[in-house]
Amino acid sequence: MSEHDEGGEQVSAATPNETPAVPDAAIPELVIISGMSGAGRSTAAKCLEDLGWFVVDNLPPALIPTMVELGARSQGNVARIAVVVDVRGRRFFDNLRDSLAELESKNVTRRIVFLESSDDALVRRFESVRRPHPLQGDGRIVDGIAAERDLLRELRGDADLVIDTSSLNVHELRAKMDASFAGEEEPELRATVMSFGFKYGLPVDADLVVDMRFLPNPHWVPELRQYTGLNEEVAAYVFNQPGAKEFLDRYAEMLQLIAAGYRREGKRYVTIAVGCTGGKHRSVAMSEKLAARLVSEGVETVIVHRDMGRE
Repeated sequence: MSEHDEGGEQVSAATPNETPAVPDAAIPELVIISGMSGAGRSTAAKCLEDLGWFVVDNLPPALIPTMVELGARSQGNVARIAVVVDVRGRRFFDNLRDSLAELESKNVTRRIVFLESSDDALVRRFESVRRPHPLQGDGRIVDGIAAERDLLRELRGDADLVIDTSSLNVHELRAKMDASFAGEEEPELRATVMSFGFKYGLPVDADLVVDMRFLPNPHWVPELRQYTGLNEEVAAYVFNQPGAKEFLDRYAEMLQLIAAGYRREGKRYVTIAVGCTGGKHRSVAMSEKLAARLVSEGVETVIVHRDMGRE
């Protein structure tokens, strides 16, 4: 329906049941924070709040699109929204899935941050505060953790950023959130290259895992054993082995293809785990070189040596 103003120009007027269109430029960024109870959702949300995000805790999933629409009509006052989602029931999860589909249909830029932690770490945290797990019912804490992990499995698979807080304190978690969200401009892709030792277990937040155990272990060279992959002599030993340089070149090329696909799919974060037996020599040396390649290709990269110094 249209009408004329006093100057005779034709202007649009919405009917009572019509919602005026919102320009795409006005749609706020959206981050959905979820994950295991006790894994640090509140800390992650507080960090975003300190970075200037408008944070809503435990908003029913069905109301997320409405929250985004209200933000879009705030004339730029609410440009970034973070919603903490606590998934505790099947109907709740179905509502979240419907909301995510609606947001995608409206071209809303949304990211999912999933806070993960090991069963042992979660049990210790619940026992330390003497509180039951929200889903344990008449069972044990581990029963509640298992039920929640099952409910969240699909959401975890859709997450853009998974943070394992098993061995992190509050300050370390805040540092990870700062590294991922601080700054005025978001890069196209952020990468974390993490060295680790297979004997200490796979990193649960890894998107890609590579195994350096096909290379000879400097641990068995007496003059190199005490050093790490950060040492020039150790790195030289590793990359002088047959296949080491070729692996670096070919894997870096493959990462270019993967990174391009991630960008097309709107995935902004990737964790590449590089493993060897103890996480001290080969994985460290390869992680350093691989990270340098990514930086040279314009990927903002953080290096983490998870198990170096653990022996």
